[in-house]
Amino acid sequence: MTVRVEKKDLVTTIVIARPERRNAVDGATARALADAFRAFDEDPEAHVAVLTGDGGTFCAGADLQAMAQGDGGNALHADGDGPMGPSRMLLSKPVIAAVEGHACAGGLGVALFCDIRLVDETAVFGVFSRRWGVPMSDGTTVRLPRIVGQGRALDMLLTGRAVGADEAIAIGLATRKVGRGTTRAEAEKLAAEIAGFPPIAMTSDRQSAYESFDRDQAAAIRREMELSLAARRQESQKGAALFAAGAGRHGSFERK
Repeated sequence: MTVRVEKKDLVTTIVIARPERRNAVDGATARALADAFRAFDEDPEAHVAVLTGDGGTFCAGADLQAMAQGDGGNALHADGDGPMGPSRMLLSKPVIAAVEGHACAGGLGVALFCDIRLVDETAVFGVFSRRWGVPMSDGTTVRLPRIVGQGRALDMLLTGRAVGADEAIAIGLATRKVGRGTTRAEAEKLAAEIAGFPPIAMTSDRQSAYESFDRDQAAAIRREMELSLAARRQESQKGAALFAAGAGRHGSFERK
């Protein structure tokens, strides 16, 4: 098994388990990752996912040895799953990347597919495939400019240089830096915290944030209201009642 799926309460952890290949993704692993994320998205008992890699490396990208032998996932097709598996998907629920070691080339693309990226001091991001003539085909050229800005994205895309944890935090590529070797534990802790919030409002706000890129400001604000209606009908009144009863005061977010 090159992909493991572990569940605890409302959190699903998906692990790339090819440490001998620095968690590089071959065709079988790409398919397994795509299937794992599809199952997560369809599972009503799963609210947040964590993606990580075994052995101190997040993902070294596509397995170029496998690609040279014709087993590089769906790299030559514009439809279907991406060459890294899930990176073309638009999930309805959040995913947190727990990044240690390299997240490069397609591994960077998979990290960008996630909503939040936690790193430790060993994390390194980069378009290292620049050296081998392998283009990005997993959403990297779309997501990276939206996350770090066009100028910084082009710097990474054109030079293929390494970006360490501190620079990643500074430019917004990484969201939080945690203690060495703790990224999975901290990501699962954060996932459990997010999963504890009323899910309809949480997922509708997430969807609005993504959809706003494709609309002008007025249309995006209208869409935000449309997406908010289900939560207003099903969650907001209960939440307001909890607040009125004393929950959530003084910065506490524990639900009662």
